[in-house]
Amino acid sequence: MLWKGRRQSSNIEDRRGQYARRGGAIGGGSIIIALIAVFIFGQDPLVVLQELQQQAGMVETSNSNYEPNPEEQQVFELISVVLADTEDTWNQIFQKAGYDYQAPKLVLYSGMTPTACGTGQAASGPFYCPGDQKIYLDLSFLSELQRMGASGDLAVAYVLAHEVGHHIQTLSGISNKVRSLQSQTNQVGANAIQVKMELQADCLAGVWVNHTQKRTQFLEQGDIEEALQAASAVGDDQLMRKAGLPPRREAFTHGSSKERMSWFKQGLKTGDLAACETGI
Repeated sequence: MLWKGRRQSSNIEDRRGQYARRGGAIGGGSIIIALIAVFIFGQDPLVVLQELQQQAGMVETSNSNYEPNPEEQQVFELISVVLADTEDTWNQIFQKAGYDYQAPKLVLYSGMTPTACGTGQAASGPFYCPGDQKIYLDLSFLSELQRMGASGDLAVAYVLAHEVGHHIQTLSGISNKVRSLQSQTNQVGANAIQVKMELQADCLAGVWVNHTQKRTQFLEQGDIEEALQAASAVGDDQLMRKAGLPPRREAFTHGSSKERMSWFKQGLKTGDLAACETGI
């Protein structure tokens, strides 16, 4: 992926120089429970965040001595360029449709951080909070992604583009529609609706790659395979197998590896928002 020397976004709030200490007692066991709730039992990560916040207060403290190492700085620069590309590409798409694009802000943090959706925790993975229209990312997740077999610049870009896809859903009113539909059904039904929303975000990530490639010619050989491997690695069936459990469709919240790769490829191939209709 050709990204060095290109425009970097200014819509980044870097909280890595801050750390959050708890007013109550939430230990490592709660982090493990959060992971299980999100990836295995199909709970919404935003709900898990809110529940953890209710269990303990949190005070954010500045750490002015924080210095990123060279590897962290390179990842920061990569993410800054990718975010800038999402801004430029989605602004172009929105303008062609006669709308103004309001870009999200990306918050980088370490461990824990306050959000409008509750307490952000690294255990929840990257997430988009519609309450403040911000994307939250602990860079340690990218190391975890590598351990899951997904590496490379476009794998990182896919993760961020997926979260920006959720921002597009918020701007278009789809997120509110999804929450309304979920409130009218049981947990299994809500999970099925959530899967459709997540697969649409995967498709929107593919649309972004399609348009950005036409605009910048940023792809190199092997990049698409990196993104597909990332989509596969975070499929619900893969995550359940890694946890030593048999995949249970009714517990899926993001879709299977095959589905996630398929919808990303759908957006990549067509570059058409209309092709991202997942039945929501």
